[in-house]
Amino acid sequence: MSTEMTTLPRGASGSFVHPATRDLLERVERRLRSFLKAERDSWAHVDGRAVVPIDALSDMVESGGKRIRPMLCLTGHLAAGGDPEAPGVVEAAAALEMLHVCALIHDDVMDASPQRRGIPTVHEKHSIHHRSRAWQGESRRFGESVAILAGDLALVYSEQLMAAAPPAVIGVWNTLRSELIVGQYMDVAAAAEFSVNPQLSRWIALAKSGHYTIYRPLLLGASLAGRNDLAPAFQEYGETIGEAFQLRDDLLDAFGKSADTGKPTGLDFTQHKMTLLLGWAMQRDDRIRGLITEPGHTTDEVRRHLLDTGVPGDVEQHIADLVERGCKAISEAPIDAVWRDELTAMAKYVAYRNT
Repeated sequence: MSTEMTTLPRGASGSFVHPATRDLLERVERRLRSFLKAERDSWAHVDGRAVVPIDALSDMVESGGKRIRPMLCLTGHLAAGGDPEAPGVVEAAAALEMLHVCALIHDDVMDASPQRRGIPTVHEKHSIHHRSRAWQGESRRFGESVAILAGDLALVYSEQLMAAAPPAVIGVWNTLRSELIVGQYMDVAAAAEFSVNPQLSRWIALAKSGHYTIYRPLLLGASLAGRNDLAPAFQEYGETIGEAFQLRDDLLDAFGKSADTGKPTGLDFTQHKMTLLLGWAMQRDDRIRGLITEPGHTTDEVRRHLLDTGVPGDVEQHIADLVERGCKAISEAPIDAVWRDELTAMAKYVAYRNT
């Protein structure tokens, strides 16, 4: 493994991150890049086209991201008293990030998003490439095909990386992946139906954020250290902070700025995402449905009506309540105080990012 310094992506090295966690994150970053470089080298001799999907993954890794899932995996491991040099720890955290790359690439296709982290999405980049060369077939379909294949490759690579971890983590890993995909389908179905169902919206938020983003990575890290007894505290923390994370995401999409989020805002409106924010607002004012589904209305109109319902303010209060619950759960967890403090700071970071 290379010993050269690797700069962590913007957002991944907050001041609250413990030095031991930061050191492991640096190693995860090097592992991701060295793995992809090795894969590229092994395919480059076949044909120049063979490295295109690998380059798409490298571009995603190098474009930034908060590295929340590997960070939580490593924090869960260290908080559980795990050895930072234990076999498979770095690879497990790297596998989580590689899986997330898969999820992001596919999510961008489903959302028809043209931008991610301030650069064109994989499908958008390759649609433009196809169009500029006047190739045969439909440019949009070509770009989406490249993105699907690149995302599938990231899924394969995540499994290869996780293979270095002890068998004890496989149950958590399998559940995490299943929840991610089933939760994503439920999200797609809820958008198509566009029916007000806050209970379903909350389940989707728990599956895609509470479990996939927070709880399962923490539990995976604890499992690497043989501390499955931490599951109850990590679950309460993960579900509350994960829901807060998703609600912040909903607010940023509705009222944020693309310069801050790195992707277009208002996508939840154009894609008819039945988020908790929209569900609660539509329960108070059903006219919002027409503003979203009927042509001729602007995003600013939707925003004004959302503000008129008072729901955004209520969501902010709900986020604060969730953070308080999550921090209470972790304050009672059987881990050292330094890790309770770090997880408390991390909870506030993910719940109040870009605010």
